[in-house]
Amino acid sequence: MSDQAEVNTEAAEDETSRKALLEEEGEVAADYLEELLDIADLDGDIDIDVRHGRAAIEIVSEDSASLEHLVGRGGEVLDALQGLTRLAVQTKTGERSRLMLDVGDFRARRRTELTEAAERVVAQVRETGTEKAMEPMNAFERKVVHDVIAAAGLISGSRGVDPNRYVVVKLTE
Repeated sequence: MSDQAEVNTEAAEDETSRKALLEEEGEVAADYLEELLDIADLDGDIDIDVRHGRAAIEIVSEDSASLEHLVGRGGEVLDALQGLTRLAVQTKTGERSRLMLDVGDFRARRRTELTEAAERVVAQVRETGTEKAMEPMNAFERKVVHDVIAAAGLISGSRGVDPNRYVVVKLTE
C-alpha cells in the first residue's frame, strides 16, 4: 500500500471512529433528556444527528407550545439545558461534549433571524464605512453572526462581558 493510500485509510478510519463517538454522545444525551421529559411530564420526541462535527439533538413535539418552558425567554432555559446535557454526557463518557441542543426548532429559527440581521448590518457598514455594534447575544448567536460577517468579507469581533457581550462589525482592521 502506498503512503498516500495508507494516510487516506487512516483518515477514513479516524472519521468513522469520530462519528461513532459523536453518535454515542447523542445516545447518552437522548437518554438524559428522555428522563428529564418524563420527570417534567412533557411529551416530546428526540432526534439525534451529527452535524458540523458535533452531536446535534433536537426535542420535537406536535404540540410545540408544550415545549416553550424548555426554551424560556430568549432561549435562556435552552442554553441552561444544553449545558446540563453536556455535563451529563461528560460525566458518562469522560469526554468534553460540544453537542448542540435545539427545542422545537428554536435555534433554527433564531439562526435565520440572526443571519438576516447580520446581512442588514453588513449592508449598513458597507454603505457608511463605519463600524456597527449589534445587540448583546449568547455564544451560539455570536458564532452565527461571526460566520455571516466572515462570509461577507467583513471583520467582526466580540466586546463586552456576558450576558451583555455583543458583536461589532467593520470593514477592515
